[in-house]
Parts: sequence; structure tokens; C-alpha cells
Amino acid sequence: MRREPAAGTAHGLAHAKAILFGEHAVVYGSPALAVPLHGLGVQTDIRNSPGAETRIESQLFSGTAHSAPETMGPVVAGLQAALEATGGPSAEVELRIRSAIPHSRGLGSSAAVATSVARAVAALRGQVIDATALHTIVQKAETVAHGRPSGIDAWAVATPAPIRFQGGRATRIEVGRRLIFVLADSGHHGSTAEAVSGVRALHEAQPARINAAISRLAELTEGAVDEMRTGERDSIGARMLEAHSLLADIGVSTPALDALVDAATAAGACGAKLTGGGLGGCVLALADSDDQAQCLADSLRAAGAPRTWTTEVKAT
Repeated sequence: MRREPAAGTAHGLAHAKAILFGEHAVVYGSPALAVPLHGLGVQTDIRNSPGAETRIESQLFSGTAHSAPETMGPVVAGLQAALEATGGPSAEVELRIRSAIPHSRGLGSSAAVATSVARAVAALRGQVIDATALHTIVQKAETVAHGRPSGIDAWAVATPAPIRFQGGRATRIEVGRRLIFVLADSGHHGSTAEAVSGVRALHEAQPARINAAISRLAELTEGAVDEMRTGERDSIGARMLEAHSLLADIGVSTPALDALVDAATAAGACGAKLTGGGLGGCVLALADSDDQAQCLADSLRAAGAPRTWTTEVKAT
């Protein structure tokens, strides 16, 4: 870690992420492709508060870290890990966390908050955390949040470019052409644990069927990595539609998610699919222009999405 001057109040930022390809297949060792959602972010402000107990101010909780409820466990764990990694666990600080990332939607909210907290702590102590150290900190928070995290969220919310993730390793992907995505909230919480458990049960009962789906999802991911580099939007969109169909076939889509995919397709999207664990959460649609993105957002809200967001992945 290299030293930088510390200020009285320090800040840490992170963004949301979406899984473009590879949901569930990644659990079985196959690759996944994640994209940053820069339009949805989180900022943590931190300052020293000598003589006072460490406090956390957020949309979900305001109070001392010691009295924080179980739902704040990942934040407390991330703060403690960041303090230990930057010079010592003892600190009297006040954190203010402001997040625009919806919870329980498969967008990496807990990892993004932990990332912003870790970056803020490091900045307060005049340090810059390298990517590996940051990932280690965030994984400690994610373990509290999810039990056995794959690690994809911790990499994706801290990396400004798309990543290919497999076996705990993340690689940045070059983007040959600007990509515009519209994200639509189904209005229902997703449940990654329930979805993963359901797919595992199917895998035990029908291994040939699920193995075939996982194999094809892996092929779609690898092909999309190449197409991201060349900027072939139509091909990426076609892969998104096939991936959604496969995910629906293994039981992780819902009527609400299917309806949003159908609405996006009818409105001219290059492709659309659920993103994340499924059984709720969000749909990601690929537009071919800014104007079409607005049309997609309108159509998705008309189809029942209570909220939509538009974001872009810039060419590199």
C-alpha cells in the first residue's frame, strides 16, 4: 500500500454490478461475465470521532457499531477487516453510508457497501488499498452476508470494466463498442441461496439435463467475452435471450421476469435476460442506441417494472 495524505473526512466509492452471463454455471466451475453498473453507486464518508463509540449512519440503521442489528453484520465485518488491514483494529470513527443500489436484487449491494467502506477507511488513514487486499477485505464481509461467496461480486463492484470470472480469478475484458443497458426491477426480492439450492436439487435428480444446461451457459459466456471485445451487439443480445431461456428451464426465472424479458424483446431490445440468482431481482436489456434505451425503459415500466435504470459500458 502506498501512502497519501489523510484528510479530516475521507470518502470511498463503489458501483453495482450485473451478471451478464454465467449465473448458476459459475457455481459449478464455469466462467461468468459481469459488467459494472456505474449509474448505481454507493459512497461512504468517514471521519475520526475521538472519545465517541464508532457509529454507522445509513438508510437501514443509525447507531453504534456495537448495537448494530444482524442485518448490518456485513458492514461491521467489512469495517473491522478494513481497520485491521490498514494498521490496527482500534478506531473511533463515524461512517455515513449513502447507497443507490437496491437490496436483494442481485446487484452486489453488500459487496459494494463493503468496498466503499474499505476504501474510505484506507483514505482516512492515508493509504490506498491494492486490488488483492481490497478483495480480501470485502470477502470477509461477503462471508457474513452470504456464507460462501464465490468472489465475483467483490471483484465486479470494484473494477470499472467488465470482468470474466472463473475459479476465484477475475480478468478485465476489453470492450470494442459502447454498450447501453437498461436494468428493470421486477419488484420482487431475489433469493440466490434458494435458487442455488433449487438448481442443486435438480442437478442431483437430473444430472444429464442440468449438466447440459451448465455446459451451454459456459459456451454462451465464452462467446460473449469475444463479442464484447469486437462490439457485436446483436450477437451478444441473441446470447442473452438463449441464456434466459436456459435459466428459465432450470427453474430460476419467474413469470414477472419472463414478462419483462418479453416486453424488452417486443420493444426491440438486442437481447434481455434475468441477472443474478433469479427467483426475483432484475432483468437486463441491451439497447442499440440511447433513444431506444428510453423506449425500453418506458416499455419495461409499462410491463410492471416499478423502477428502471440506464447505464453504459464504455468502449476501451
